Amino acid sequence: MNAVATSAAKPGQTTHFDVLIVGAGISGIGSAYHLQDQCPGKSYAILEMKDTFGGTWETHKYPGVRSDSDLYTFGYRFKPWVGTPIASAEAILTYMREVIEEYGIDEHIRYGHRITACDWDSKTNLWTVTAQTGDGAAHRFTCNFLWMCQGYYDHEHPYLPEWPGMEKFKGTLVHAQLWDPKIDYAGKRVLVIGSGATAATVVPAFAEKAAHVTMLQRSPTYFFAAPNMNELADKLRAGGIDEPTIHRVVRAQIMFDQDTLCRRCQDEPEAVVAELQEAIKAYAGPDFQFEPHFTPKYRVWQQRLAYVPDGDLFQAVAAGKASVVTDTIKTFTEKGVRTASGQEIEADIIVPCTGFHLSVMGKIPFTVDGRSIDWADTLTYRGMMFTGVPNLAHVFGYFRASWTLRVDMLGDFVTRLLKHMDDLHAKKVEVTLRDEDHNMPHLPWIEAENFNPNYLMRDIDKMPRRGDKPEWRHNQDYWAEKNEFPAIDIDGDEFLYDGKRARQRQTEAA
Repeated sequence: MNAVATSAAKPGQTTHFDVLIVGAGISGIGSAYHLQDQCPGKSYAILEMKDTFGGTWETHKYPGVRSDSDLYTFGYRFKPWVGTPIASAEAILTYMREVIEEYGIDEHIRYGHRITACDWDSKTNLWTVTAQTGDGAAHRFTCNFLWMCQGYYDHEHPYLPEWPGMEKFKGTLVHAQLWDPKIDYAGKRVLVIGSGATAATVVPAFAEKAAHVTMLQRSPTYFFAAPNMNELADKLRAGGIDEPTIHRVVRAQIMFDQDTLCRRCQDEPEAVVAELQEAIKAYAGPDFQFEPHFTPKYRVWQQRLAYVPDGDLFQAVAAGKASVVTDTIKTFTEKGVRTASGQEIEADIIVPCTGFHLSVMGKIPFTVDGRSIDWADTLTYRGMMFTGVPNLAHVFGYFRASWTLRVDMLGDFVTRLLKHMDDLHAKKVEVTLRDEDHNMPHLPWIEAENFNPNYLMRDIDKMPRRGDKPEWRHNQDYWAEKNEFPAIDIDGDEFLYDGKRARQRQTEAA
């Protein structure tokens, strides 16, 4: 699906839309649906740097690529999911394609447009967005409101540590994020470096054809092993219940269960760990040993809890198709790597699953009235708007719940905000500190004791800052925000419309 031919503007022209959405991934497509559904009079376009939709699900090509959130909550609330809870990238792309086609979103997407600058002008109250197409031509767009849905990591430059001796290795070395599906790993010895969700995905997938797979990790990770099915959904289908009802009921049940689990991880972490281990034993056998390779040092849910459908990772380990080494790399060798303890792991293919670099706002240069924006100098309003940056919203989802839950939630909020601006005849909206906020500390985006994966800690100084009040942070708590977001007072003192608070506008009008 490619909309370039039908929607591309001529170089040198400036094309105007009420709203520009950046990115045609899971966030951008969901946001487009909410915009056209709740603000049908607004003109809009989606600018996507790739030649197709899908974002993460199109970028990743490594074996077994799949979701690590259940699709009943990762799917949109308006589009029932009918497959297995943990789905392949191909199934997710099919689902997204159906959304795009069913709701006519395809005609609004401009593929192959890499944004090179976003500039706000307070004289016109417009964003000017400059994008470059594959032929090198520059295209300009203006919009009243900019909706950033481009994700939060660098798709093109994964994080790859500089290990000693990497140049010595004679085999194939490729980061999982850059995996080429043409690579033949059948009958090969594969070394996977890392232990997060990506490693948990590729290890059992490689094990199906490889001679052997070794997962080398610095430290263990918590895993949630469970059947790739939803018993409630299956029972409702067997009873003839319609899919929209199943989708709504199952989503509610899963979110209730997830909320319970998150709170138990804080209140009774030892009991939760024991339950996770028992679930793993159901696949790996009652004598499965958790020391030393599956006993993390951090509190459960302090990093993302990786879902292992049907316990496939542990089935591969128990069957001898895969093994785990917990150690650090001393050096690469011609045949593989040598660990700090002296063990040499020989491999034909080495696949680092070492994470990614954060990409704040797609690393796009932003200016406001000619002043460059450093996002680390801004304060975030509920993780979606930023002080000093008008007419802009950013979709950043959840770590402990499905990302897409916040896509739907922000869709409701942004469209409500746009309609309120129309009611006020306001051309500009921005967030600002209230009187009671001016002595508030400006803190890192999230506390390390709350959530501390390496990819976030490495680049957290690039992220917007948070305050110590609920309004001035992304609290990563869907179960609180699902009630708080609809209740946001968009006439509150944290909102300025055309530079004025609502009460000031009301006083002047009187």
